[in-house]
Amino acid sequence: MGRRSDHTRSEIAQMLISEGHKHMAEVGLTRFSAREVAKRIGYSIGTLYNVFGSYDHFLSAVNTRTFEQWAYEVRNALSDCKGDRIQCLVENYFSFARRNRNLWRAIYEHHVPDDFVMPDEQYIQRGKLTEAVVQEVANALPPEKTDMAPRLARSLIATVHGHCTFDLSGSFSLMGLDGAVEMALERVQESLRMAGVGAQSRIAAETT
Repeated sequence: MGRRSDHTRSEIAQMLISEGHKHMAEVGLTRFSAREVAKRIGYSIGTLYNVFGSYDHFLSAVNTRTFEQWAYEVRNALSDCKGDRIQCLVENYFSFARRNRNLWRAIYEHHVPDDFVMPDEQYIQRGKLTEAVVQEVANALPPEKTDMAPRLARSLIATVHGHCTFDLSGSFSLMGLDGAVEMALERVQESLRMAGVGAQSRIAAETT
């Protein structure tokens, strides 16, 4: 395995993020070990802290890699979508979370200190996922209401996230409920109808 002199700082950072992402997928946040990640690529824990500055910054970088993977899958899902694109987004949210439970949960289980400052590059990478949702919501809205898209999209994401959390935790099963994806989609569609989605087509139908 390589030694410190074999790689640049940037290369070590990418190696640590890549191995950290694999480790997170295997064990989840509660059993995640930065020391184990460093060991796997042949470096010390001191090197990891020297590169990232803190454990929280390292975890943030690993979770950002998950956002990148998720955004990539969302783009593919939309590219392959043959029907309702909002429905494709909702279904992809659940499918990604179900297939990558440890990675998905780590995003929301990582609680950073109040003074934590995320690097701008990570904000940009994470934002690409939300941007994709905002764009689809904007496309669904009537032209005069597209300015609602950013706020509405975030509200819809929260709605879907809540249903997905209950689904993966088993809470819906304990309540005797199933069809979490369908329930989430119904709530999303209700919100979109309240925002005017479909109103133009109904008006056109009524006047013909």
